[in-house]
Amino acid sequence: MSAGWPTELTAAQSRALDNYASGQLGIPGLLLMENAGRGMAELLLAEKPQSVLVIAGKGNNGGDGMVIARHLDGAGVPVRLVLLADPAHLSPDARVQWTIISRSGIEAMVWASQPGRTDLLDGADWLVDALVGTGLSGPLQSPLAEVVLAINSSGAKVFAVDLPSGLHADTGQPQGPTVRASLTGTMAALKPGLLTPQGREFCGRVAVVGLGLPQLRDKRWLVC
Repeated sequence: MSAGWPTELTAAQSRALDNYASGQLGIPGLLLMENAGRGMAELLLAEKPQSVLVIAGKGNNGGDGMVIARHLDGAGVPVRLVLLADPAHLSPDARVQWTIISRSGIEAMVWASQPGRTDLLDGADWLVDALVGTGLSGPLQSPLAEVVLAINSSGAKVFAVDLPSGLHADTGQPQGPTVRASLTGTMAALKPGLLTPQGREFCGRVAVVGLGLPQLRDKRWLVC
């Protein structure tokens, strides 16, 4: 990372960084999402995946997953996407990404149209966990909890976006069912929970993905 960057960011500091980047620096959230998703896709492409299934939630973590799907498709990797949310309930930036996916010809479906179909996770050698990120508050609820269990029993390699879904970003404690990843791409800086002994059991290898930000000369936002 560039000079002046912290090596770790708590969940609160991660949110503060997003607010600083958009509010103070004027970087649109969609650009941050694009930079994150592209960097994640590059990490996954280095693993030479044969096929990928992206499992996306309703928030910006899911939007990152949709960007990953688009870049993998552009690189010629067979990719499918399952959305674990009603498109009407997506975060604003994730809704933009869903519109792009829907118009792109990438194979995508909404989980609610076929609930309980965990067999939809079959057939890919890599699964992308883009369900929830640092905004997790409490154990995952249905259907996310069931999907996490299906991910863990799939036999596929798992790439976690920012941190494995179900893992507390600050403590590394699993909050109910938690994804066990082979590789985690975490944004901007490491999260404390990824460094704890228990957190390491869930995150696999960890790489930091930059957001395209300049050096952080104003660090007042870190105090939160």
